[in-house]
Amino acid sequence: MTTPYQALHSSQSHFWPIRGLSYHVRTWGEPLATPVPWVMLHGFMDVAASYQFLVDALDPLPFVLAPDWRGFGLSASPTQDHVTFPDYLSDLEGLLDHCQALYGHQVFNLIGHSMGGNVATMYAGLRPGRIHKLVNLEGFGLPRTRADMAPERLRRFMNDVKQLHQGELALKTYDSARSVAERLIKTNPRLALNKALWLAEHWARPNASGQWEILGSAAHKVVSAHLYQVDEVLAVMACIQAPTLSVHAKGSGLNARWGNTYTFEEYKARMSVIPDVAHLEIEEASHMLHHDQPQVLAQALMAFLSDAKPWPPVPNQSAASSA
Repeated sequence: MTTPYQALHSSQSHFWPIRGLSYHVRTWGEPLATPVPWVMLHGFMDVAASYQFLVDALDPLPFVLAPDWRGFGLSASPTQDHVTFPDYLSDLEGLLDHCQALYGHQVFNLIGHSMGGNVATMYAGLRPGRIHKLVNLEGFGLPRTRADMAPERLRRFMNDVKQLHQGELALKTYDSARSVAERLIKTNPRLALNKALWLAEHWARPNASGQWEILGSAAHKVVSAHLYQVDEVLAVMACIQAPTLSVHAKGSGLNARWGNTYTFEEYKARMSVIPDVAHLEIEEASHMLHHDQPQVLAQALMAFLSDAKPWPPVPNQSAASSA
C-alpha cells in the first residue's frame, strides 16, 4: 500500500477578509525570513497546496504565501454565478494589501502557474512598482479572438449561466481519496502515486454522503462573456518593470492544444514586449512542472529570485535557459 507524500515543511493556514470573502492563504517559513516574500499563485482547478513539493525543495526556505483563489480550496465561493479575470486581479491586490499591513513588506516576488501565471503577469504590468521579480510558469494566455466571435461567446455565456442554476455544471464526485488521486494521475501521468494521494486530500474532501467533492465552485465552469483581447494584454505587459522569467516544459503542449491558432512561437513573441525577460526550458516535465521537477524548478527560482546570484545559471541535463 502506497503511503501519501510526507511534507518536509509544514504550512500555516490563515483566513483573510478579501473583498467580502474569507480567503484561505497558506504560508511557509517566517515573515522576516526574506526581505521580499514569494507569492505563489495556483492555476485553474488547483489549490495553493499544489506548491508543497516545490516549497519542500527550497533551501533555504524563504517566506512563501499562496492563496486559494476565490471558489477554490478552502477560500469562500463567490456569490455571483461567474468569475471574471479582473476578479483575480482585484483579489491579488487585496491579498498583497493585507500582507503588507500584517508584515510590512512593500514589494513582492510573484510566481504564478498557468492561469495564476497570467494573473501574475497582468498584475505586474498594472502595479509595476510593487513587484520585485516575476516568474510565469506555463501561463501562456489564450489564442487571439475576433469581434465576429462575440455573438457565439455571449450565447454560450448565457447558456452556461442557465445550466449552472439548473445544476447541470456540477463538478464530478469520487468514491474515495484514492479515486481522486487516480483522476490527478490521469491528467498528469508523470505524477507519482504518493504525491497524488497527498494532493487528493487538499484538492477534495468527503461530503455528508461519503462522496469526495472537488474543492471548486461550479461557477468557474461558466465561460467568460468577454473575448480575449491580445492587444490589451500586450499593452499591460509592456508596462512590466520587473525582471521576468518565463518557464515552460520542453516540448510545450501549447501547439498540440491550440494547433495553428496559437503557437509557442507566438507566446514568446508576446513575452518579448516585456523589457527584461528570459526563458527557461525544463526537461522531463508536463504542464504541472512544479509537480514533476520541483528540485530543478526550485534551483532555478533560487538563482533567479536571489539578488546575490548571477542569472542565468549554468545549464545542466535537466534544464536549459536562453535570454
